[in-house]
Amino acid sequence: MSALHLVPAPPASEPPVPAVPPARRLAAVPPTVSTPPHATPGNVRPTADRPTPGESVQSQPSLRAVDETREICAITRGTVQAAIEVLAGTRPLQQLSRRLDPRCLASLQHRAALTRRLAAGSAPTAGRLHRNPTVRSVRACEVAAGIYEASAVVVDELRVRAVAVRLERSNQVWRITALEIG
Repeated sequence: MSALHLVPAPPASEPPVPAVPPARRLAAVPPTVSTPPHATPGNVRPTADRPTPGESVQSQPSLRAVDETREICAITRGTVQAAIEVLAGTRPLQQLSRRLDPRCLASLQHRAALTRRLAAGSAPTAGRLHRNPTVRSVRACEVAAGIYEASAVVVDELRVRAVAVRLERSNQVWRITALEIG
């Protein structure tokens, strides 16, 4: 299954762009609207980066949602991979302290301790829990301004797991405020 990417539709006056698979489509940098401080209205020419005098700034397409969603998916993928490795005992918990809030960090620490205790037990598959985890897919959705919820599918040797994550922007940094590992 492929991810859904938000791409603005071309204006009616331009010829349609040939179809490109979503995985190969590149997101453009959002246009800048500011003019240099030395420019006066008489010597500034409209360019592709600036709106024409009759055009509003809102009519230009903005790809910020696509870029932000990709950033959230990348953060989620790395953090989920690291969290599963913490449960496996192959990564120290403190490596996630900058990304997880204190409540999530304590919960993950408690679950890792329980997993280690189970692995030391006599069950034949207990020592093989969380072996070779791989994040297969990540999906993200904005639920409010500055708040995203994402889900990930993680495959290890024994089973497939679902992971749910809630990310909130705090001081221009994304922090995970909820982490549920199935």
